[in-house]
Amino acid sequence: MKTLYLDIETSSATVSTFSIWNTNIGINQISIPISMISFAAKWEGSRTTMFYSTFHNGKEEMVKQAHRLLSECDCLVTYNGNNFDIKHLNREFLQMGLLPPSPYKSLDLMVATKAKFRFMSNKLQWISTQLGLSGKVQHEGFGLWEKCLAGDKAAWNKMRTYNKKDVTLLEDLHKILLPWIDNGPNKALIDGVENGCRNCAGTNFERRGYYYTYACRYQRFVCKDCGKWSRSNKPLAGVTMVEAR
Repeated sequence: MKTLYLDIETSSATVSTFSIWNTNIGINQISIPISMISFAAKWEGSRTTMFYSTFHNGKEEMVKQAHRLLSECDCLVTYNGNNFDIKHLNREFLQMGLLPPSPYKSLDLMVATKAKFRFMSNKLQWISTQLGLSGKVQHEGFGLWEKCLAGDKAAWNKMRTYNKKDVTLLEDLHKILLPWIDNGPNKALIDGVENGCRNCAGTNFERRGYYYTYACRYQRFVCKDCGKWSRSNKPLAGVTMVEAR
């Protein structure tokens, strides 16, 4: 299975406004809309983290490279990508006249953490450091984006470091969350591993008790490679149920 970790960065919008308090911005007040300025990506297990930007590659090349990578992957792993990265990418593809990339499975790790856990914050910086990871690259904030949009080379070097670190952080976080994820692709099926773990394709299982429905009993397993729980596809024989009337 080809798993791609990806994170994008966008520009701010340029708007004209009479107030900064409790105000709405009309579309006729927008001078320059938001657009993607860079993205970083890496394949699972690869040592290389790719980076493309409007500064280093130009807008057209950057967007085409993102489209190519999405068309190659089976699973796209992001953080808040369902609401942010993927929709921004799709807009860029549409505006450039590109067709949709090949279908892929989206695995948004923010969705997974919000579904399973109650952290004080769901931001990537907080989640990652709470789980013992190094966290994101620190920077001066909005000023970094302003400098990048002005073509500051030093700022772009820092943006590249910041963007690439988010992607390597994604892979580390994915490994930690793997046994908790329920909505990811079936890696064993894609890799052609018979009776393998759907999350890691491992075959090192241990039988641990049973899973019960109202009518059937199933053998329960735990994957000793990643810790994911699963059950047998077929109910165990020798159990007779009486239907309630």
